Amino acid sequence: MMHEKPVLIREDGLRHDGRRPDELRPIKMEVGVLSNADGSAYVEFGGTKVLAAVYGPREVHPRHLALPDRALLRCRYHMAPFSTMDRKSPAPSRREIELSKVIREALESLIFVDLYPRTSIDIFIEVLQADGGTRTTGLTAASLALADAGIPMRDLAAGVAVGKIDGVLVLDIDEVEDEYGEADMPIGYAPSIDEIVLLQLNGVLSLDEFRQALELAKKGATMIYKMMKETLHNKYLRILSEE
Repeated sequence: MMHEKPVLIREDGLRHDGRRPDELRPIKMEVGVLSNADGSAYVEFGGTKVLAAVYGPREVHPRHLALPDRALLRCRYHMAPFSTMDRKSPAPSRREIELSKVIREALESLIFVDLYPRTSIDIFIEVLQADGGTRTTGLTAASLALADAGIPMRDLAAGVAVGKIDGVLVLDIDEVEDEYGEADMPIGYAPSIDEIVLLQLNGVLSLDEFRQALELAKKGATMIYKMMKETLHNKYLRILSEE
């Protein structure tokens, strides 16, 4: 745990890791990484590494949970015990339960759940390494895994967090910036339909800062969304070339 506050914005205006305020961390994405899941994705935002798996639509167990007019969407966001510097308990924490619900609600607004009555769609999000922005990376990975599973959606959701550090609004904050910054605003954005499906704010922003942060988040999410579409497109090009 760091005690002395590090320099977050350098004299040259760049962040502690050399990024510009509006710059994303290096991003890596891959779909179809697990052969036993109906859909899967692996996503890296800098040092944050997340694996997502989707199973379904399939028969609901236990059966009495089945909904007569739509699919039951279940989501589990979980941080692996080895994902942080201090070993985390494998039991779900209150934060993990809350984030499972937040991500489920974000995705539920995009999935055509009424097409699959009396079935369940199960989403598992496993944070393998945490370095800030795990919920937004998790949402991005889950959205890709759902698309990989062929589940019809209104749009993909791209997640990114905007922070305020030393009075400056910055895109895609890491763990250090989250810990020492004044605000952290994760969002989930569906660019094609221009809908925000997730929005949380920890810390304080003025109304003007909030508007600027939202625009910055949308800009970043749109860049991530483009990568998501390319990742899915490349998988199908690979399948076609193998046939």
